[in-house]
Amino acid sequence: MVEARREDWTRDPFTLIEEDGYFYARGVADMKGMNAVWVDTMIRLKRAGTTPKRTLKMALTCGEETAEAFNGADWLVKNRRELIAADFVLNEGGGGRLGGDGRRELLSIQVGEKAAQSYRVTVTNPGGHSSRPRPDNAIYQLAEALLRVRAYVFPAKFTDTTRVGFELRAQRGDAVGVALRRLLANPDDAEAARVAAIDLNVNAILQTNCVTTRLDAGHANNALPQRAAATVNCRIFPGETVEGTRETLEKVIGDPEVKVEVIPPVRPIAINPPLDPKVVGPMKALAEKHFPGVPVLPSMSSGATDGRYFGPANIYVYGAPGIFCEPDGGGVHGLNERIRVQSLYDGRDYLFDLVKTYVGVR
Repeated sequence: MVEARREDWTRDPFTLIEEDGYFYARGVADMKGMNAVWVDTMIRLKRAGTTPKRTLKMALTCGEETAEAFNGADWLVKNRRELIAADFVLNEGGGGRLGGDGRRELLSIQVGEKAAQSYRVTVTNPGGHSSRPRPDNAIYQLAEALLRVRAYVFPAKFTDTTRVGFELRAQRGDAVGVALRRLLANPDDAEAARVAAIDLNVNAILQTNCVTTRLDAGHANNALPQRAAATVNCRIFPGETVEGTRETLEKVIGDPEVKVEVIPPVRPIAINPPLDPKVVGPMKALAEKHFPGVPVLPSMSSGATDGRYFGPANIYVYGAPGIFCEPDGGGVHGLNERIRVQSLYDGRDYLFDLVKTYVGVR
């Protein structure tokens, strides 16, 4: 859950409010609603008095939304791995999408995610008086380096998950669909990759992406800059590494006077889960029961969850579907975060049945 400023909200963000068919509060959609469902599921299973055939564990951890604070999932994997040892994990990241008219359009199973990592790109030189300009201005040198980063496109890659989604997208007859058909047949087709990337949803998961997000340069209006620096944020494709991406940025910039450094902390990279029918099958079967006719698709997240910390433990993490969100995301991380009451309770029933199926409870 991210912070919220009470004075900016229409309603108190720290009080759960039900209004016009919605729950409002900070974190109600991301992801206190699902947390409440997991706790409720454990209570219902306990009250049923039936012993599951498989062990069921629940871990509610902190720190997912920040890189600087203590992270509970990371700590558990490093210090108490036996507590979280499992065949697989159900996590956030999946869900459902509602249309503008409130109808259910799609269910998504998150299968894999990119790794987020930031790099600092820095140029330094002696500087001097602005009345005596010199050719090696740190700001210009940095700007040229960042333009090379902008122009570079990492190679297109596919996972089993992204291939499923791209094959569906390729069925459209537009330019992006045609380009994806070419790219699926030949991932080295650079021109097809360029056209496919016009669709921002495709571009987000087609390859590693690096983009400049912050600038810091100069120290006085009448002085030549002694230092110019930028933050480049990368979303690294599964199977690639933090250090390998840094080396690629160095090669792309091609200037030994431009330093590229990893900005700590360096997080683990999530392992890419398989489309295991023992996991995905029950999700699809129960979706047909609870949400008949709604397609269920696997997806890879361009963002990040705490699932990445389970990579070193070799535990597969799946983002469970079931809870439908608004077309605009329901104000997650923004103002007046909300979730439909009916969506939450429908998701509660679906997820309860899903867990029962996995652990062998009738």
